[in-house]
Amino acid sequence: MGFFYRQRFGVPVRKISLDAGLNCPNRDGTLGADGCIFCDPASFSPSRRLAGLTISQQLEHGIEAASAGGRVNRFVAYFQPGTNTYASADRLRAIYEEALSHPQIVGIAIGTRPDCLPPPVLDLLAELAERTFLVLEIGLQSIHQRSLQWLGRGHDYHCFCRAVQQANQRGLNVGVHVILGLPEESAEHVCATARELTRLDVHSVKLHNLHAVRGTPLAEMVAAGQVRLPTMSEYVQLAADFLEWLSPRCVVERLSGDAPRQYLVAPDWCLDKSAVRLAIEAELQRRNSRQGARVPTSASV
Repeated sequence: MGFFYRQRFGVPVRKISLDAGLNCPNRDGTLGADGCIFCDPASFSPSRRLAGLTISQQLEHGIEAASAGGRVNRFVAYFQPGTNTYASADRLRAIYEEALSHPQIVGIAIGTRPDCLPPPVLDLLAELAERTFLVLEIGLQSIHQRSLQWLGRGHDYHCFCRAVQQANQRGLNVGVHVILGLPEESAEHVCATARELTRLDVHSVKLHNLHAVRGTPLAEMVAAGQVRLPTMSEYVQLAADFLEWLSPRCVVERLSGDAPRQYLVAPDWCLDKSAVRLAIEAELQRRNSRQGARVPTSASV
């Protein structure tokens, strides 16, 4: 993603994680109360650990930390924890505009669910995208209904497709989060997910290895021996399989997931993201392959 940002903006750009204080329908009782089985927002978002600060204060804190060394002075505001379109369009406008008013912010990324994108919110995002760089990051995890039910997502794949199509109609950049290594998902399941994202022509993808963080149902299942998490070798194979079927135009923002050591239950290998990235690159090289290698020419142009 750093390469994409440098091409897009001409200078190094980093993301600053922000907590808009918005809830999630899978936690507030609308769909459920416990959230997805893998989700503990504090474990994946630094901003969730800065409770009580305004958007502007969070930006100042994040920019100060990210600017150490002086090499980066432009940033994308990343609304990360919670469901960041789960409010009225008027409230969301105020939240987004506060971030965009900072002189060092050159764009925004908005993390959300596919079932929380009503037309007024999509229209707002399209309006903002006319004057700033914007990526709408939608959590999918898998196209397969059995996996979505196991994860406790509370939506189906058709819901995701509708959201992407409506976003595409408005010219929005859509990013997608996918989990590899889910129980009962074979390499073919993983490749099918990649093929669908290629068909939908999404802007970017973030890959996550299935990993458990404390305080989640998944952590309890791992501790009880009910779930086996993928080894690094298994994950590398799945990631390479996925990438071969992913459009070469799609920006790969992340190749693996992780969590702070104090939150992570397992696996330990995902703490070294650089090693995982190098292993995936080495596997593609071993195959004499690359991202999009298996995508038909007509789909990759």
